[in-house]
Amino acid sequence: MSIDIQSIWANYLMPWAVQATVAILVFIVGRMLARWVSTLVDQRMRKHGLDEMLIRLAKNTAYYALLAVVILAALDQLGVNTTSALAAFGAVGLAFGLAVKDSLSNFVAGVMVAFFQPFKLGHYIEAAGTSGTVLEVEMFNTILLTPDNKRIIVPNRLIYNDTIVNYSAEDLRRIDMVFGIGYEDDIDKARKLIESTIAADKRILLDPAPSVAVNELADSSVNFVVRPWSKKEDYWDVRFAMMEQIKLAFDKNGISIPYPQRDVHMHEVKE
Repeated sequence: MSIDIQSIWANYLMPWAVQATVAILVFIVGRMLARWVSTLVDQRMRKHGLDEMLIRLAKNTAYYALLAVVILAALDQLGVNTTSALAAFGAVGLAFGLAVKDSLSNFVAGVMVAFFQPFKLGHYIEAAGTSGTVLEVEMFNTILLTPDNKRIIVPNRLIYNDTIVNYSAEDLRRIDMVFGIGYEDDIDKARKLIESTIAADKRILLDPAPSVAVNELADSSVNFVVRPWSKKEDYWDVRFAMMEQIKLAFDKNGISIPYPQRDVHMHEVKE
């Protein structure tokens, strides 16, 4: 029995090669179109001044949704029954969805974060037991950068379901500090030294006015609570400067900052 190569080529291989070529072209062109549409979404949203985090999420979602359509179109060119494939994918997708429900929760939480915007890119936040500057909100995770340059990847659902402290949302921040002086020291003199040190730093705001008050008569010291205000970008620089300058002012003017101490009374017991 002889094999008719020409017949096999004409009836089987040639049509399949054409289908495969068309499917590859559909995939390549479709992927290019998906990228173009996602870029167009990016440009349009930027033109309307929308938030960067929302723009990135919408761009990625548009790209992957269109890519899924492109893959189905390419499979259709190969002769795959896409209706049956969709039904099969639906059944597999249900089982897969149950297996990766946490990932789906992360995706939904990422969408909620992008729309309600409890924070933005570049904000310093505290959430899910960690803190850092927001670098990126991806489809499933939020990426934070700590002050000591460590990258932390946190699932979106943990952040959105937790209490979020946003240190960058407001333009101004209050700096809370406590300074203790000895019981023998002059309270009015110490207050004036603190106030003059605050007034000398131009980064400290006059409105809201800084607060200096005796807060506690502690075991070893009289404690002042000192609460100046600054711009959020000056917070740490001002705090460090105040700690140093107030200590130097106390030293120069004979105001002590006492160590914790305890008085011990000795009684002689006579036989």
